Amino acid sequence: LPLSALAQPAGWPSKTIRIVAAQAPGSSNDATARAFADFFSQKLKTPVVVENRPGGVGMIAGEMVARSAPDGHTLLLTLQSQPAQAPALLKKLPIDPDKDLVPIASIGVGPVVAVAHKDFPVHNLAELIAYAKTKPVNVGNYAVGSGWSMMLNQLAKDTGAQFTVVNYKGTGAMLADLYGGQIQMGAGSLAGIGGGLTAGHIRPILIAIGERSKRLPGIPTWVDVGFRGPAYEDLAETNMLFAPAGTPQAIVDHLAQLVRESVTESPKVKAVRETLSAEDVPLTGAALAQFIARSWPTYRRLTRESGITAD
Repeated sequence: LPLSALAQPAGWPSKTIRIVAAQAPGSSNDATARAFADFFSQKLKTPVVVENRPGGVGMIAGEMVARSAPDGHTLLLTLQSQPAQAPALLKKLPIDPDKDLVPIASIGVGPVVAVAHKDFPVHNLAELIAYAKTKPVNVGNYAVGSGWSMMLNQLAKDTGAQFTVVNYKGTGAMLADLYGGQIQMGAGSLAGIGGGLTAGHIRPILIAIGERSKRLPGIPTWVDVGFRGPAYEDLAETNMLFAPAGTPQAIVDHLAQLVRESVTESPKVKAVRETLSAEDVPLTGAALAQFIARSWPTYRRLTRESGITAD
C-alpha cells in the first residue's frame, strides 16, 4: 500500500509520547531521537519528548521501555549493537531484548571510520598490519564490546598484528587522548571525528563499519582491501527504534512510516544525517527483521569468543 494509505490508528496518541534515548546528549543517538521527536510531534499533533537514560549496555533505557504500557506512548531509541550484545556482555539481563521489545525501524549512523594520529607513520591498512606485527599499536575503543573492537580482535587473529585496546566511555574521551598522542589510533562516526579530520589532527585509514563515503573519497572498506567474513561484514551500526512487546501492530506500522518519511520531509533529520554522512534507506518490516537476523548473532558470537563482559 502507498504510505498515505496507512491511516493514523484511532485514539492514538492520547497523551505525550516519550522517546527514551540509550545514549547521552551529544551522541548521534540523542541527536536522532530529538530530530524524530520534532517530526513525530508535527505529524501526530501531540507533544513528543526525549529522555536520556544511558548505561548498562542500553539496558537501563531498554528496561524502562519494556516495562512500560504497550500503547505506543513510550519508545526506545538505542544503538542496535546494544540489544544485540547485551545477552553476551551482561551476566544478568533485566529484560530479554529479543522478546520484550518490538523493533520498529532502523536508521544508519553513517560510516564508522578508523583513524590514526597525524604523526603515526601509517597511512593504510597494509601499513598498519606491517607496523603492528613489529610492536603493539595502542587503539582507542569508544565502547566496551563495540563492533570496532571485535574487528580488531579478528584482524589480530587473521594477520598476527598486535593491538592494545584502550576502552573509553564515548568518542569524546577517546579523541582527547588520540589528539594528545596517548593512543595512536581510534574510530568513530563522522559526527564525532569529523572536526578532527578537518583540523588535521587525525587522518582516515579505513571505513570500519558502513559503506564508502562521499566525504572520504578513496578511503576503502574492509571488503575493498580483501577482508571478508562476519566480523568484517555483519557488524553494522544503526540507531534502532523499539516499542514494548505487545504494542498494536497498527501503531508499529505507523511509526515505521513516520521514520521512512522523516529522511525526506524533516529538516532536522536530514541535518543529522548530513552531519553523519548517512545515506542509507531506513529499514522496516521484513528488511529490518533480515538485518537483525544477520547482525545480532554475529555480535553475540564474537563477543562471547572475546571473553569481554560489561559487569
